[in-house]
Amino acid sequence: MEIFGIPYQAFLGQLLLGLVNGAFYAMLSLGLAVIFGLLGVVNFAHGALYMLGAFAAWIMLDKFGINYWFALFLAPLLVGAFGVVIERLFLKHLYKLDPLYGLLLTFGLALIVEGVFRELYGASGQSYPVPELLSGATNLGFMILPNYRAWVVVVSLVVCLGTWFIIERTRLGAYLRAGTENSALVQTFGINVPMMVMLTYGAGAALAALAGVLAAPIIQVNPLMGSNLIIVVFAVVVIGGMGSILGSVITGLALGLIEGMTRVFYPEASNIVVFVVMVLVLMVRPAGLFGKEA
Repeated sequence: MEIFGIPYQAFLGQLLLGLVNGAFYAMLSLGLAVIFGLLGVVNFAHGALYMLGAFAAWIMLDKFGINYWFALFLAPLLVGAFGVVIERLFLKHLYKLDPLYGLLLTFGLALIVEGVFRELYGASGQSYPVPELLSGATNLGFMILPNYRAWVVVVSLVVCLGTWFIIERTRLGAYLRAGTENSALVQTFGINVPMMVMLTYGAGAALAALAGVLAAPIIQVNPLMGSNLIIVVFAVVVIGGMGSILGSVITGLALGLIEGMTRVFYPEASNIVVFVVMVLVLMVRPAGLFGKEA
């Protein structure tokens, strides 16, 4: 059986691969959208935080014997704490300035972090084993589905939708949004806005680290894994609309599928299809698909 002249097993395999890539795009763009939407910071260090999450999981296993399931919680906490330090030491001084300053600062931080890990571990990748509970694959009849990749998609969807619900549908999310729009007014109600801002950046860093831990068993853990992905993720955020959380999630998943299908029908364009889509969207709607027009 063929789909558009292509064996359906190959078609569905690429569809699955695109969905897995889209799950990572959604997770990373989610953290970027949270930080930009609530803090107004273009966080170019997001790729480095993603890499830190993967390396934290690998170091925990290699040096301390801490398995994947504990790393899934500990690595985001550690990287989130590192994000809090970054916010308190550097970013808090830039909120009233042009977003370009935040972009340049976080870009510099990303280069420093990547440089340190490249000096310590080299440019070659470190392998991280798939947890035994999720090893193997399931025969769905029409295709063989690797269990770990299915796990990645499910976790990404749950985390993305849960984050959107917290920010858009809960009182905490309302406080966060109000605090970034009029911090003086919100503080009159006894709410510690600087603390909320600090924890928001830490949460965005933790989301990037969680994506890194999920990616560790799939790709080689290396210092450049974040920089190889961050440009695509920024394109996803721009297409979805800067600061739009739901837009980033939907666009990340959709572009992963589009990229996967492009590999089937026109492989030469698979590396640029996201940017082609970005150009087309910006020509029609400069604020992005889900962004608010100024």
